[in-house]
Amino acid sequence: MAETGFLTGQYVQIRQTPASVGERIGAQLIDWLIQGIFLITMTYLFTELDEYVGHSLNIAYFIMVIPVVCYCPLCELFFRGQTIGKRAMKLRVVKRDGSLPTLGSILLRWLLFLIDGPSMCGIGILVMLLNNDSQRLGDMAAGTLVIKLNSYHNIQVSLDEFNHLSRDYHPIYPQAADLSLEQINLISRTLELADDDPRVHALAEKVKQLLQISTPLERSDDTFLWRIVKDYQYYALEEI
Repeated sequence: MAETGFLTGQYVQIRQTPASVGERIGAQLIDWLIQGIFLITMTYLFTELDEYVGHSLNIAYFIMVIPVVCYCPLCELFFRGQTIGKRAMKLRVVKRDGSLPTLGSILLRWLLFLIDGPSMCGIGILVMLLNNDSQRLGDMAAGTLVIKLNSYHNIQVSLDEFNHLSRDYHPIYPQAADLSLEQINLISRTLELADDDPRVHALAEKVKQLLQISTPLERSDDTFLWRIVKDYQYYALEEI
């Protein structure tokens, strides 16, 4: 399987291996098994409760189907690009640059599964077999990959960039891990400005609002932004 590479905002070059078609099918089968067990269990319960539920049984069935239909997008949104099946197979959905998929990307992949999923005679499998990154149509449209988690290889690290992260470094803001590479690059470029530049203060306020940090420990805006960058780098290295 060919590797794809990208250079992160922390100057760490990472190579990632797309999941094979077989691994993706395995993850999907696990997810379908979980969904099937849920449906069978709930159907049995609702059937047993038919005499108590009465005419509202159809509504109960409708409510039962919603978690199954929304299973994949909800899991990938809240479990950082993974469903239970993907976690079991050690796979994850990521963007091309290695960042986590956005809500829009997740929804687009989910909607296009109706086209390249089993309902269309396995078009998705055929497309995955015909491209090097094992992407189905939904991945191509959303700009995502399904990769192997254990394929991350730290190829090159700029020591000058990471000399501030000691072995006993403790991050303060875990929310920093949710920022994108583009946002971190913007913060880094802004920090090159003078400390009294109004854009530094404006960006610090925006970051506080975005990450819901009401009372930062740092007194100055530039110190706060540097801490956000360091914490982001800490969590980025933790996943390598």
